[in-house]
Amino acid sequence: MAARDEVNTDPVTPESHPREAAKGDPARTMKTMLLAGAAAVTAFAAFAAAPALLTDRAEAQRITPQAIAPPAGSPVSFADLIQRVSPAVVSISVRQTAGARARPDFENLPPGLEDFMKRFPERAPQRNPTALGSGFIIAENGTVVTNHHVVADAEEIDIRLADGRELKAELVGTDQGTDLAVLKIKGGGRFPYVTLDRSPSVRVGDWVVAVGNPFGLDGTATAGIVSAKGRRDFGNSSYVDFLQLDAPINRGNSGGPAFDLKGNVIGVNSAIFSPTGGNVGIGFAIPSDTAARVVDQLISSGRVTRGWLGVQVQPVDREIAASIGLADAKGAIVASVTAGSPAASAGLKQGDVILTFNGQAIEDSRALTQRVGEAPIGRDARLEVQRDGTRRVINVRLGERPSEQVLASVEPRETPAAPGAEQSEGLGVSVRTLTADDRRRYQIDGMEGGLVILTLTDTSVLAEEGVSPGDVILSVNRKPVRTADDLDAAVEEAERLNRPMLLQVQGRAGPPRFLGVEIKRG
Repeated sequence: MAARDEVNTDPVTPESHPREAAKGDPARTMKTMLLAGAAAVTAFAAFAAAPALLTDRAEAQRITPQAIAPPAGSPVSFADLIQRVSPAVVSISVRQTAGARARPDFENLPPGLEDFMKRFPERAPQRNPTALGSGFIIAENGTVVTNHHVVADAEEIDIRLADGRELKAELVGTDQGTDLAVLKIKGGGRFPYVTLDRSPSVRVGDWVVAVGNPFGLDGTATAGIVSAKGRRDFGNSSYVDFLQLDAPINRGNSGGPAFDLKGNVIGVNSAIFSPTGGNVGIGFAIPSDTAARVVDQLISSGRVTRGWLGVQVQPVDREIAASIGLADAKGAIVASVTAGSPAASAGLKQGDVILTFNGQAIEDSRALTQRVGEAPIGRDARLEVQRDGTRRVINVRLGERPSEQVLASVEPRETPAAPGAEQSEGLGVSVRTLTADDRRRYQIDGMEGGLVILTLTDTSVLAEEGVSPGDVILSVNRKPVRTADDLDAAVEEAERLNRPMLLQVQGRAGPPRFLGVEIKRG
């Protein structure tokens, strides 16, 4: 072993390399040549035999053309499925009321896309704008499901069936909260229909087939998979956990069905994410169980009712959690309470953090909105809240949520302008005290103090949180503020305790909100 180790580690020399050593020894040279010749003969024999071996291997690997059985659950073709369901899919053409603005086919836009779309000028009101979309029949009497945004502001609705017939339809009801609508075809007798799956067992990776009217091309079918479930971090809806699909859908697919391999409708196509305006493999559908609950209400009463607390809430982020002593950034913090609402009657207050609703943990503000919306109207709901570091239970009798138009009827607040500025060095802002006129403009009732922000420095921590001149600081650490000295005192306390400050800020439009502000030590 020692000699072999020396050969492996030492430089090559005549003594250590057989070929070099053979140069000085005729007998060894002859032996080496014989060994080399034997190796050459062996290699030639192998090469000579190779053609026969290759021929045999090619014969063994040749595949005879034939139908190959797919794995379980995977079709060779979607043709039979599409042929079966397509008669129930319809194209929808809507003539809108005069003066309505032509809207994009997809209105529920993910974060970032709204900003992108703002770069393009909005089309001016048209004399009789039209909208195109898709839908599907769910009953033989001609009941059709589609999107709210397809038929919004509809003056006249035309339905084109797969067999080429064109019929009128009337609006049964719409729900802006979920972007769903129900129509009824006028006349025409009995219609082919498909079924909304009320208990879908959809998994990520399952096949999905979409049929619709993209760009006005009737009966277009596309296929893909369910890419994700429970998408809730985009769009304007607080009541839908979307399915994400990679089956190509485009403008005009709105309101059309997404099928599983059995031909059940598992989703209603509603939105796309697209920097280009065309399909990039990310589409969103309203799950069929959510759609079924809404459709049932629209058919029975023409509208959807939801439970209502009467609070504006926001998620609890890390800074807010730290400022109020919560171990986890979970729950929904109450930013404002509507006067006369169920929440006001039950004693909920600004700054309360709602942790559970009827025993269910609340992860964020959106989860609370969904739970409340699904809860029975007129019944008590049990809320666990944290207030001033202690937990308590509050029972609230839920009311009925007002319409979106009523909730959106508050006029944007004006930016007041008045002298009397004070400087807060700690927050890098100049402020002044609220006046009676300010309270009227900002619709601030029942609160003491308050400071209007006049200017912010470039290095202000509030500027980093999206606060701007004209916003009002209502409270700090749940205490009212009346002067810039109050702000600076709160900053000093936050630095001493080494924890974020909890500010309540009222914007020029929209409800007040809480901010967890971390003070940076210089």
